[in-house]
Amino acid sequence: MEVLRVSEEWQKAAAYYVRAETMCVGRFNVPFSGEFSEDSSEHDYVVAFDGILPVATCRLRRLDGRVGKIERVATLEEYQGRHYGSACIQEAERWLREEKTEKILVISRREVVGFYEKLGYTHISDYSKCSGVFDIIKNERALQHGGQLMMK
Repeated sequence: MEVLRVSEEWQKAAAYYVRAETMCVGRFNVPFSGEFSEDSSEHDYVVAFDGILPVATCRLRRLDGRVGKIERVATLEEYQGRHYGSACIQEAERWLREEKTEKILVISRREVVGFYEKLGYTHISDYSKCSGVFDIIKNERALQHGGQLMMK
């Protein structure tokens, strides 16, 4: 397994491949316009590879100097349960921690709340926006800096 912070266009294409296969072509049938309409050059990505194949990804967004958001987490169906998604999230957390982010928010499908709980996230509310495809919820996690828990 190789997990990269996306810094080159081919790596971003790999992240988009995973999202397209998982969300648009896969079981959710999300329109491409819906899956990619909010993407911005300000967003960063992490992508995991199994050899040369990109298999998992997530997007990072900074909401302000203290709060970051991990979103668009996706793992190819045949790679789920093999820790590629959690490896992407852990790398995203390291990246945000380096920037002194104190709290991370994750908006997720309700059915995967247990996955985020295992990673230290707490379900804090049902999300007010309805995706139209699946039920979504809000999770959060305070980050530790130098042994101190921030923003509990």
